[in-house]
Amino acid sequence: MYLGYALKLAGIFLSIYAADALAVDEAASNKHAVAVIADSQFKLGNATIPMYISHDWALAQPEITQAVLMFHGRLRNADVYWRTAKNALAVAKQSPHSILIVPQFLADADIQKHALSEDFLHWQWEAWMGGEPANGPLAISSFEVIDALLNRLADRQRFPNMRSVVLAGHSGGAQIVQRYAVVGKAEALLKSHAISVRYVVANSSSYLYFNETRPFAKSASCEKFNQWKYGWEAAPDYVDSKSRANYETQYTQRDVVYLLGELDTNPQHPALDKSCSAELQGAFRLERGLHYFNYLQQRHPTMTQQRIVRVPGIAHDGDAMFESAAGISALFETATPKHEQSSRK
Repeated sequence: MYLGYALKLAGIFLSIYAADALAVDEAASNKHAVAVIADSQFKLGNATIPMYISHDWALAQPEITQAVLMFHGRLRNADVYWRTAKNALAVAKQSPHSILIVPQFLADADIQKHALSEDFLHWQWEAWMGGEPANGPLAISSFEVIDALLNRLADRQRFPNMRSVVLAGHSGGAQIVQRYAVVGKAEALLKSHAISVRYVVANSSSYLYFNETRPFAKSASCEKFNQWKYGWEAAPDYVDSKSRANYETQYTQRDVVYLLGELDTNPQHPALDKSCSAELQGAFRLERGLHYFNYLQQRHPTMTQQRIVRVPGIAHDGDAMFESAAGISALFETATPKHEQSSRK
């Protein structure tokens, strides 16, 4: 009896320790090399990006019907998000039918610390979040990396029964997912093969606006508030000459879930974007997400493809968000839980 109690108590302490460690991790500085490089590689011509992947996609995978691509945050800690993705899949009980992929966007310091070969793509610390080109070995946009991953998943020789693809990110990962949802080019190919696409944007620090309207008035000192990745000025080369209006129409027709933790309300959170461009969107992440969805609804009153899901009791915690009932629903297309609040115009 005492042994069982002791083991139970130890489990509780380990859970608390893990939660505390994750909280510290979410708030840590990202200006240092990562501890772990993902154990698989994806080739884009003469360039390489590390990733975690649950199946060997060099072989035909007829049992796979869904792919979930999960994107790490600003810490580039793909190993943490790989664990989160696997945990969420285990809860969803869809293992035989889902392939999980977590790409890793490295920084210059990661190449040096881990003595990686020259073909590994690497960016300035956070440039990958907005689709900026890599510093080397080729000036490839992080959006082009996503295009290449999605194009592989659209290959009917490898995935003859693929039906849906989900791109999901938390925090910094949510930023790249939201921008890619606006300008990404691979969805058309997937849909031509009858593969649906969903974007899950969880607790993003900021969003891409389509004009100069913001929830709060800008100060005279915030002159660059409409520059990419907050607006369209100085957009990366990946963004083609298509008009902003066409991108906006395309975006509002895409399936986007804004997954917002109801306790992600700390305006001083260490990982929160505190630039004036971001603060014009709101004081904290929950507010910024609600403002952005309201902005889209005002501009597109008949929009039906996008929705907000508010997750009670969760702050800025990627594990908790994606392993919640609402997170599982968004990732694996189950029904939205009644106790999680959902808003759809």
